[in-house]
Amino acid sequence: MLLTIDCGNTNTVFSIWDGTQFVATWRTSTEATRTADQYFVWLSSLMTLTGIYADITDVVISSTVPRVVFNLRVLCDRYFNTRPLVVGRPDCLLPRPPRVEQGVRPGPDRLANAAGAHERHGGDVVVVDFGTATNFDVVAEDGAYVGGVIAPGVNLSLEALHQGAAALPHVDISRPEKVIGTNTVECIQSGVFWGYIGLIEGITARIKAEYGRPMTVIGTGGLAPLFAQAENLFDRVEDDLTLHGLRVIHDYNRSNGFKEQA
Repeated sequence: MLLTIDCGNTNTVFSIWDGTQFVATWRTSTEATRTADQYFVWLSSLMTLTGIYADITDVVISSTVPRVVFNLRVLCDRYFNTRPLVVGRPDCLLPRPPRVEQGVRPGPDRLANAAGAHERHGGDVVVVDFGTATNFDVVAEDGAYVGGVIAPGVNLSLEALHQGAAALPHVDISRPEKVIGTNTVECIQSGVFWGYIGLIEGITARIKAEYGRPMTVIGTGGLAPLFAQAENLFDRVEDDLTLHGLRVIHDYNRSNGFKEQA
């Protein structure tokens, strides 16, 4: 089976692909100091508790935190006897190379989003990915990542507001019942929720106008379902888009000679 690992700045997601579908997905906080042994104890315990007895033969990794990759490589070598495919490394082939400025290396999560979006939708896509940052990934008709936009993430903005204004509490993001809040918590929730709705609508509209062709807008990431409550914000919401893109990249490399054996 294939283990896909999507390591972001805040959380790391492990998901197992059995050849036809993702049969299990688990999330943990991203910590650069976590050892390979700790990863394995955590992962094997979850496999046992959920009854997923997976024979991991292949691993593909996307990581926006370079320091984490070493211990993930050790995990693959020591416990799965396999060499992981790491998106963004020179030996990792992409179905379509990115078309950006020379010397620029797009984040591996953005490359995975491009591969997943093209495989499912055929290109001319904007992927809005809600993570530590809110990323807008533009995917051309042929599947190449051609650029995008990076905005502060929702939770990052809430934390900055709480830290920067002593009188304002930390609140959980949710859709408020009305725009005009009648207490501090409602006011913050309204400002963040409707503020990000405006940000997403405005940026996607400008991307479409600059791109000059009809585009599909896909929402992904943990908060995508929340913001999808606003009408016509996304054409689709796909929680597993990044993981799906990792699987697409892995399959492409395997069909082109990548050797997984450690």
